[in-house]
Amino acid sequence: MRVGYTIFILFLSFSLLGFLNVCNAHRLRYNFYKETCPQANWIVKQIITNETRTNPALGAHLIRMQFHDCFVRGCDGSVLLDTVNNGSKVEKDAIPNRSLKGFDVIDDIKNAIEKVCPNVVSCADILALAARDAVSAPFKRRLWNVALGRRDGRISLASETNGNIPSPFADFTSLLETFNNKTLDVNDLVVLSGAHTIGVAHCGTFSRRLYNFTGKGDADPTLDPTYADILRKQCPSPANPNTIVEMDPGSSRSFDKHYYHILRQNKGLFISDAALLTNKESESIVIRLQRSRGLFFAAFARSMRKMAAIDVLTGNDGEIRRNCRVVNP
Repeated sequence: MRVGYTIFILFLSFSLLGFLNVCNAHRLRYNFYKETCPQANWIVKQIITNETRTNPALGAHLIRMQFHDCFVRGCDGSVLLDTVNNGSKVEKDAIPNRSLKGFDVIDDIKNAIEKVCPNVVSCADILALAARDAVSAPFKRRLWNVALGRRDGRISLASETNGNIPSPFADFTSLLETFNNKTLDVNDLVVLSGAHTIGVAHCGTFSRRLYNFTGKGDADPTLDPTYADILRKQCPSPANPNTIVEMDPGSSRSFDKHYYHILRQNKGLFISDAALLTNKESESIVIRLQRSRGLFFAAFARSMRKMAAIDVLTGNDGEIRRNCRVVNP
């Protein structure tokens, strides 16, 4: 009887947590700053438009930053925090985050907004808007809508990135478990992996596939041999940590469905990319996204809205940081 009661209480607790997460997500609104800071969206767009003219890779940088923020503690801007004097390493100090770029752009946006709307717009919302606008910039239109009203978290720990940020070395089971833990499903996994259509990667994140993959001096048999030869020329062993290659060869600056074409050619760069073809359901989604003309953009918009609502802080939770790099005193 006591065991059954305990299980019931645990089930009720998890159900309540899920209910609270949904409620928090529903508190986000597209017009959240309509009265308190109507200039916010315009300021973000203007700064991002100017920055992308000289830095076309900004979209890849900022959307990756948003992913890494949302998968640890939810979309609360915790990845933006700097290490302070107490010595505890923050999320941006963790190995998966050391290559993140674009923090200075977020700072510029925050400073500009603070001048007209002090203590109103959260850093978490700024990151969500900036990522959307940077990816959308070449299209001259918004690729997805961003609901607003997030508040900023006060905790950032490098140790919490372990097991939360999807790894480029992960197999399908591990990937799906990570996404399921964030209330995302297999469709979201395949669709959001499509963000790999823009940006570059360091050799160390995939070089294992090129050299001694099974311990016999061979390459990963799931990687196209001709493509493996090309990658070996770019990334000789041992891997140079400063060398980068396109994640979507020939299309790394174009946000499009080309990623799914290269997947089906066995040219996905990471083990995690190739993993999407090892499950029948995810493979069918890859094929559907590749074949349909406009499905990718609509699907990506839906999945981004879901991801951007993961464990958000709203209402009186968290704070509105005055400086995105430090918590308020």
